[in-house]
Amino acid sequence: MGNFFGELAKKLAERWVGLLAVPGLLFVSCAWAGLQLGWTYALDLRLLASKTTALGASLNKASGPAQILAIVALLLAAAGVGLIVQALTAPLRAWWLGQWPTGLRWAARWRTRARTGRWVRLVEHRQQLQRRYPLPDRTPEQQHDIDTIAHRINRLSPAKPARPTWMGDRIAAVEQISLDRYGLDLRFGWPRLWLVLPEHIRAELTTANGQFATTIVTGAWALPYLVLGTLWWPALLIALVTGLSAWTRARTAIAELTDLSESAVDLHGRTLAVALGTAPADSTGSLTPAEGQQITRQVRKGR
Repeated sequence: MGNFFGELAKKLAERWVGLLAVPGLLFVSCAWAGLQLGWTYALDLRLLASKTTALGASLNKASGPAQILAIVALLLAAAGVGLIVQALTAPLRAWWLGQWPTGLRWAARWRTRARTGRWVRLVEHRQQLQRRYPLPDRTPEQQHDIDTIAHRINRLSPAKPARPTWMGDRIAAVEQISLDRYGLDLRFGWPRLWLVLPEHIRAELTTANGQFATTIVTGAWALPYLVLGTLWWPALLIALVTGLSAWTRARTAIAELTDLSESAVDLHGRTLAVALGTAPADSTGSLTPAEGQQITRQVRKGR
């Protein structure tokens, strides 16, 4: 799984023009407007129009080389901001996935314990309901109550929380479920499984991964607007809308990506076992825990 998500950096590079260069020009324009208006006249459109007209007149009077230099300076500023945003995507991705820096480990532990406590209480509640309403005498209403609690558990985390964030737990849950259900350690097994997956499934995973990568870049753009907000308050609103939109879409993308990853293990775990010689070529059905444990021992290579 780590290698798979490591491909995010390549996806970000491929989307540089659409996600960094054009928004960079927009940010530079907002920054210029913010510097001209400040907090006091933040929404004074007449003042902005006069400033823009003055700038246009100044450029018209300038010589051809000066105009070219102005355009180059604008593009360089946009590219510079884009490169800064690109550098911010790695720490933002780590933050969303619960890989918090050393200085915040105490906060990560506290947050993880809180999420774990809530998850355990919900699981205990579900177990109490199952004991209180045993099969086959359980009514549809009683089953609905149990299913509602189960939905809340899965919405919080499909497995016992291990990271401080929802998105981080989605990633960790895929690895934990694979280990618990099949005995397969995806930290070592995923690169091998990826190589034996059908092309259309790899395409689906790549698309979902690309969507998550896009949301990271979008979320990173909220940070320079947040800084600009110290000079021009409308930038704070832009940062808020951009950040919340990116975070919401990132949750959707990571949910789709992890669902697809878990499904790939369910449907093609045996394909990996056959490819590694752990299972007979004519075998069918899901990967067994014994086979998964044998694959894990084989791909770990004593590590």
